[in-house]
Amino acid sequence: MPFIDYNSIPHRKLMNGIHGALFHSEQLTFGHLVLEEGALLPEHHHVHEQWTHVMEGSLEFTLDGETQIMTPGISVFIPSDVLHSAKALTVCKVLDAFLPVREDFKSLPLWEESKA
Repeated sequence: MPFIDYNSIPHRKLMNGIHGALFHSEQLTFGHLVLEEGALLPEHHHVHEQWTHVMEGSLEFTLDGETQIMTPGISVFIPSDVLHSAKALTVCKVLDAFLPVREDFKSLPLWEESKA
């Protein structure tokens, strides 16, 4: 499946205020995510390498103790097992890529707009 229409993929709920359309290849997870204004991604780490790219909005992102305000056109690379967290200062739309595949994301519940 070389072409993926993220507009037709049902959103999954990652946590309160964070949801999006995800696709998993054999080696990578790629997602179009929405962070509602005020959404908090608590400090955490994982084995996956991650790229996050802001398409819309303003995102306060902390990587290994360094905080930056990310706006459209800014990306961050998160190496494996490095602590990171985020707070959506506005509604944000981001692209996320994880290597290897986020197997835990495959079973996330469907997002329901009324329960954002």
